Order: sequence, then structure tokens, then C-alpha cells
Amino acid sequence: MPDWLNGLITNLKLTKMAKFEVYQSGKNNEFRFRLKADNGQTILSSEGYTTKASCLNGIESVKKNSADPKRFTKSTTPSNMFRFSVTAANSQIIGTSQNYKSESGRNNGIESVKRNAVKAEVKEVKK
Repeated sequence: MPDWLNGLITNLKLTKMAKFEVYQSGKNNEFRFRLKADNGQTILSSEGYTTKASCLNGIESVKKNSADPKRFTKSTTPSNMFRFSVTAANSQIIGTSQNYKSESGRNNGIESVKRNAVKAEVKEVKK
């Protein structure tokens, strides 16, 4: 194999991809997901689901709805931190961000969800 092709394959193996991690936690051992960007940072987390199938449906809903800017709701916490949520067509929240210190951080988080959700693979992980 030519050196240039070998190098390309090596670089592709080292490239991290965004992913949805499915795990169980909480007192009822509910199914949850978190979207991790290609840099490994968690950019969106779900509430608990009673079944794995419902959790996977939530992921599909994030993938679908993250393409629509109207599905992002921006908010500010009582301690003046910035966050956002992704909502479905029925206005139900399907994922919530971490808290950000600035509006620009929150806006970058939204752009990261838009960029990463559609192409993210789904992986099951332990908590």
C-alpha cells in the first residue's frame, strides 16, 4: 500500500466522530442519552426513559429536529448561566445542554448540536 494511503487510513482511525451514548442511571435505572461532540465534550443530555426503544426514539428526534433553528430554546438559569434545549414538534424537550458562562458559549453549543447530531453514531456505554 502506498505511504500516502497508509497515512490517510491512520488519520481516519484517529479522527473522532460525534456520538450519542446510551446508558442507564438514576434511582429507577432509566435509559438516557448524551450527545458528545467530536472533541469528546457532552453537548446535550436527555431526561430518563423507561425503555431503551423510547430512548432511541429520542435520539432520532434530536437528529431530525436539530436541523430546524426553531427547535432550539435558549434560556438563562437563576444564577445567570446560559443553556438551551432541543424540542420536538409537540414542544416536548428532548435534550438539554450543559450550563455555559456566556451567550456565545451557548450559541457555539447550539451550532455544535446542529453540526454533530445528524452524523453521530449511537453507542451503548456503562454509565
